[in-house]
Amino acid sequence: MLPKTASKQLVDFLTSMRLTLACLVLLMVLVLICTLAQVPLGTHLAVERTIRTLFIRWTPQGSSLSIPVFPGGGLVGSVLLVNLLFAQFLRLERSRRKTGLWLAHLGLALLFVGEFASSLCQVESRMPIEIGQTRDFSEDTRAMELAAIDSADSALDTVTSIAQSSLIPGREIVAPSLPFKILVRRWYDNSAISMRTPMDPPSEATMGIGPSIVVRPQSIATSDDEQNAAAALIEPVEGGRSLGVFWVSNALGAPQGFVFEGHPWRLVLRQRRYYLPFALTLKEFHHDVYPGTDIPKNFSSLVRLVDPSRQEDRDVVIRMNSPLRYGGSTFYQASFGMGDKLSVLQVVRNPGWLIPYLSCALVAIGMLMHFGIKLSGTLRGSL
Repeated sequence: MLPKTASKQLVDFLTSMRLTLACLVLLMVLVLICTLAQVPLGTHLAVERTIRTLFIRWTPQGSSLSIPVFPGGGLVGSVLLVNLLFAQFLRLERSRRKTGLWLAHLGLALLFVGEFASSLCQVESRMPIEIGQTRDFSEDTRAMELAAIDSADSALDTVTSIAQSSLIPGREIVAPSLPFKILVRRWYDNSAISMRTPMDPPSEATMGIGPSIVVRPQSIATSDDEQNAAAALIEPVEGGRSLGVFWVSNALGAPQGFVFEGHPWRLVLRQRRYYLPFALTLKEFHHDVYPGTDIPKNFSSLVRLVDPSRQEDRDVVIRMNSPLRYGGSTFYQASFGMGDKLSVLQVVRNPGWLIPYLSCALVAIGMLMHFGIKLSGTLRGSL
């Protein structure tokens, strides 16, 4: 057990206003660093590497070392949260006239908890949907999956999805729903694909389109409007026998296929899918501009929502500032294409989306109560 003087010094440090101010200054610096980092890294990667991390790291050129150089938002936020809680329970007076400050402190603590919950639980994806098309899934814009599809039943495909995190070179993937194993030989987060020329080395692929193309690794695309062309060299294996070596990529239009035990199989590397218990059908899309200009005024999608489990069948209009909240997901109007025949919906699933609203309400109520009590006391003293 720590000596009493050491314990007191630790408590004084954890409850000090200097620590609070230091954390707030560091958070402001982190916001500045994150803003500047968005130019070379893009919004998502900048946030992940500065705000939602314990340390900002630096990798020297030509080295695999990752050196911590500055505290990240996760570390600073955790220290500030501890500081607020210690100050509240060890320093703040427990009395009616301090009720407002208690609520304000709880609101600030809840705000940090909500950010941690969002960083761990929030899932963002997109749903591109054409007029007349029905979709019951959204697609991740950053994570991929390998889909092994059994097409023996012409009416219904049987799909086995393998997450990107499992596609590690040298790993042998075993899934209960697959009658064979999949050996991962290569994985590229981003690649350049071109047709093979006589000057290129022999291809490692033996089946599909692989023998006629060249796949080269590329640096990861970081811009918000760029997408990585991920690629994997995979080999289905059964009983020690190779069923072929294939290049798969989300940049290849056609899936790679083979036949095993009379069943036609397709291998597709695609954006990770999140299936919904309901379906949306795009009925209309409107792209309004200000008269006499090309400046966008409003984007809106008229969709039909069908959910048999809840007996829902209704039309909903999704506008730029009026999202659809349903089934734990929020659908925002994000983009469009194909001459206004395609609508792109941003789909956000965040179990803790109410926490920031609740925390802000607690802070506001707490401040009103605190200053209200102060004001009433001042008024009574002046009478």
